[in-house]
Amino acid sequence: MRTNNKKLKNRKKLLLDFVSNKEYQPMRAKDIAMLLQIPKGKRSELFQVLDELEVEGKITCKKGKYEKVRKSAAANLSAQELLEGTFIAHPKGFGFVELEDQEEDLYIPQDDTMGAFHKDRVQVKVKEERTGQRREGTIVQILGHGITEVVGTFEKSKNYGFVIPDNQKIQQDIFIPREHTLGANDGDKVVAKITSYGGKNKNPEGRVQEVLGAQGAPGIDVLSIARAYELPMDFPVKVANQADRVPDHVIEGDFQGRMDLRNWTVVTIDGEDAKDLDDGISLTKDGNIYHLGVHIADVTNYVQGGSALDREALRRGTSVYLVDRVIPMLPKRLSNGICSLNQGEDRLALSCLMDIDAQGNVVSHKIAETVICVDRRMTYTAVKKILEGDADLRREYQDFVPLFHHMKDLSAILRKKRSNRGSIDFDFPESKVYLDEMGRPVEIKAYEQNVATKIIEDFMLLANETVAKEYCEREIPFLYRTHENPDSDKMEKVLTFIRNQDIPVHKSHEEITPLEVQEILNEIEGEPTEPLISRLLLRSMKQARYTTGCSGHFGLAAKHYCHFTSPIRRYPDLQIHRIIKETIRGRMNQEKKMYYAQILGDVADKTSALERRAEEVERETIKLKKAEYMETRLGQNYEGIISGVTGWGLYVELPNTVEGLVHISTLMDDYYHFDEETYCLVGEKTGHTYRLGQKVTVKVSQVDLSTKSIDFILKEENSCFNKYMDWED
Repeated sequence: MRTNNKKLKNRKKLLLDFVSNKEYQPMRAKDIAMLLQIPKGKRSELFQVLDELEVEGKITCKKGKYEKVRKSAAANLSAQELLEGTFIAHPKGFGFVELEDQEEDLYIPQDDTMGAFHKDRVQVKVKEERTGQRREGTIVQILGHGITEVVGTFEKSKNYGFVIPDNQKIQQDIFIPREHTLGANDGDKVVAKITSYGGKNKNPEGRVQEVLGAQGAPGIDVLSIARAYELPMDFPVKVANQADRVPDHVIEGDFQGRMDLRNWTVVTIDGEDAKDLDDGISLTKDGNIYHLGVHIADVTNYVQGGSALDREALRRGTSVYLVDRVIPMLPKRLSNGICSLNQGEDRLALSCLMDIDAQGNVVSHKIAETVICVDRRMTYTAVKKILEGDADLRREYQDFVPLFHHMKDLSAILRKKRSNRGSIDFDFPESKVYLDEMGRPVEIKAYEQNVATKIIEDFMLLANETVAKEYCEREIPFLYRTHENPDSDKMEKVLTFIRNQDIPVHKSHEEITPLEVQEILNEIEGEPTEPLISRLLLRSMKQARYTTGCSGHFGLAAKHYCHFTSPIRRYPDLQIHRIIKETIRGRMNQEKKMYYAQILGDVADKTSALERRAEEVERETIKLKKAEYMETRLGQNYEGIISGVTGWGLYVELPNTVEGLVHISTLMDDYYHFDEETYCLVGEKTGHTYRLGQKVTVKVSQVDLSTKSIDFILKEENSCFNKYMDWED
């Protein structure tokens, strides 16, 4: 039945406001209906509203997902138009304004910044377009400040001081009056609160609100980076007090209504230094059926929704694993204590119990509240050695050896199934940095996966998929882990390059599937082009994020995926545990569904942003320690491969994962330019090329700790190194 005009108008406005929200991500009509809590019997009316808006040109449907029709890029802006955006400063004085809903930002010359501070919210006027040049703007008003604190080095004078910001995008030093120095000494690392942002000819002013420690003292460098990213280091008193009131053992009343699995054989498998053990595994085999239990710590029993602990966990979003410390999402009393599945201790869990056939299909499953007791705390290294035949360890853990072999067999089945459907495995090694007691890097290695890490990864992935599938099919508000399809234009450039290498690619100007990406990787395995093409494919992918719609995970070739297995260190896992328990207990009524539908969008956006922050600060601390490590190795020679090619030079990665830049200016015998079609630096006169994946020999020429950058010089016949410097073999 058609809705009346007034009702249709109101619904069109409601839906347009919904898809116009800056946090909205394109989704299917079914997902919109679920999020807006539209009953199945009323969904035809939703489809009518969507059709009307599409006909009016206000929304568009691409690949089954609805989104608002937007301006495509800054090139469509009219001159003199006033826009709002975020100013991103450059150390050389100019900057850019990032505009919402537009991929292309505006260039702001140094004379047109109006003294704007890095990350200021600004109003900008678009300049007249000049042929062949990018769009420019002039800042006309500063609307608000994005940075209120600065981490830097204190320079002391007789009657005042200055803070030299660590962030080189903050171009002015912060003036500190004598009465606001907080007793900081010359050279101390400090946090300064900005009290005045100054002007064109006046420095910003502030006060020291925290002295981190003396520059060069152990751990102060990493702490400075963490504080610069505004990571919360200490728990508020109220949160700590609440954690202290949590019992350190499972109380009898918590067993009620739970499956008692304490007689099941359960093991944890983690790294040697892990303290927060949030996943345990049980596995038996009956004929051709594997009975796999993935038992996850029931953190929600101790962190109630809306409590001080919960609010602080959401504020942090995730535990952050820095090069020399962990900044936990939850106080250690919980994360290392009652919430950790410690050996020999009764623990509450949320268990995903799966029956799996010989082809890796989950033929049945159950998600249940349980109580377990871990029999053994195992390490990846020990399990790997047991499976490789270490006689001493096999004797020590003889009762568990059959279990580990069943795990290995099931892991191989699951991995093969994922590979057959197209799950993408780039297999780039992570960095492991070893520090001495003073915080100095003494060794850097590539952290490789082994059979034991793959076992746990395979079992966690399966549990995450199984849980996500159930809740998606039941249309209960939920948080999913989404990895969208790659940008078609970016991917097509890569595929064109791959075709030019005579590697078969079946798609042209069509959406590629994960299976087709994996087939390309299989085709190039072991070939000289493998590093090059793998990196190009990886760089064409989008970042995974949390969403309220279940639109699948491209990289895993999974239709349903969520994060269920790490509630000690990830807030989304903690939140969906609450939803699962409400459902198990029969409390997921319409009121609860409305509540979760209202809050989950904000949770998804916050935790996605906090995850990005955590990844960035983790990378920055590792980059710092890599730079420190190479600073002690100036002049040394290394073999490496070209890992990046740009207009300003070549990035070379060493076997220990350290990466440095060979600047184009050091290639003196020719003029080199970057060829976008071949991803090479090409010599104008000689035709000599440098390409991704090419093996080269480099010498460490320079390290800058302030920028965490490492410079190499090539040992090549056509580099300036051999002509103007001595190569010491």
